[in-house]
Amino acid sequence: MRRRRRMRRIRLLARAAILLGAALALTAPLSAQAADPAPSATGYSATTSVGVHNAYLQETFPYFADALDSGAGMLELDVWTNFFGSGWRVAHDNPFGNANNCENASSADQFGTRARNQSFAGCLNDLRAWHDANPGHRPILLKIEMKDGFAANLGRGPAQFDALVNGALGDAVFGPGDLTGDHATLDEAVRAGGWPSRDELAGKFLIHLIPGTVEEGNPFDSLWTDVEYGRHLRDSAAAGTLGTTTAFPAVHGAEAGDPRVTRYADATLRPWFVVFDGDATAYTTGVDLDWYADRGYLVVMTDAHNVPPAISATNPTEAQAAARTAELAAAGASVVSSDWHSLPAVLGTVLPRG
Repeated sequence: MRRRRRMRRIRLLARAAILLGAALALTAPLSAQAADPAPSATGYSATTSVGVHNAYLQETFPYFADALDSGAGMLELDVWTNFFGSGWRVAHDNPFGNANNCENASSADQFGTRARNQSFAGCLNDLRAWHDANPGHRPILLKIEMKDGFAANLGRGPAQFDALVNGALGDAVFGPGDLTGDHATLDEAVRAGGWPSRDELAGKFLIHLIPGTVEEGNPFDSLWTDVEYGRHLRDSAAAGTLGTTTAFPAVHGAEAGDPRVTRYADATLRPWFVVFDGDATAYTTGVDLDWYADRGYLVVMTDAHNVPPAISATNPTEAQAAARTAELAAAGASVVSSDWHSLPAVLGTVLPRG
């Protein structure tokens, strides 16, 4: 174990030095230099891309189409469902309405011309319009934080979420049914056959869900997003309807060992979690990341800027962000997430994982 960690540290430092030198010395955009290195046979989980936290905020990108154009491998949306407002809403700290950069466009020629602050359905329509205008686009992971969880009693539960996503995006989504195939569970599928390659996922959106900050802090909420959607996947598989599901629930928060064992007392839920999402510093201090990579699990590392030595969350130099991306890719991240929206060259980076 000690030798493996030492070798990983050596690889990490070497990769960071290479990326740092490239960012300082080369004049061509890093996104052009960092074209996907993975051959067709290499699985999606064997690569590392860069994500943008709260990509729906107008101060992050004026329009959601700008976020899609940025080259980022992951974009985050916050969704509210409570009875204080109608429908599915996208906002950061407004539980009553929408506050975002989505336009509800029906075609790409409407981008940048329509009113913003649209519902979640409007954001999905932007995704569809952009997808239609960019066939074969890079695979994009959509991270959705369910701020206050699902509200099935209001018609805003997992099944209704799937219906909304399917209605807007249809076959543009790579979902649990696609990954599972002939296997019994998601865990069995990724450990047996792995994820498709980036080439095979071209033109696809993937979605993962995490419990929201309000939900996790609500003492009266005993059914969090991860458990509720995990049950939905398990039950859909039993009913033969897994193909209608659209999202991968994520285990939220880094911890040593298999966190599914301590999180989910119901063992039948555990095989439906193959995405893990948590703080980058926590993942890189005391967590065996080879355990995730060896099994084909995705690891989304958030707050990448805070890994010591910390760099700016919003305005690091391109060299700093590139080096941090390389560092965490070498450590075992599938996605390196921060608020580096002003660095498109870094956002388009794709590196080998590990």
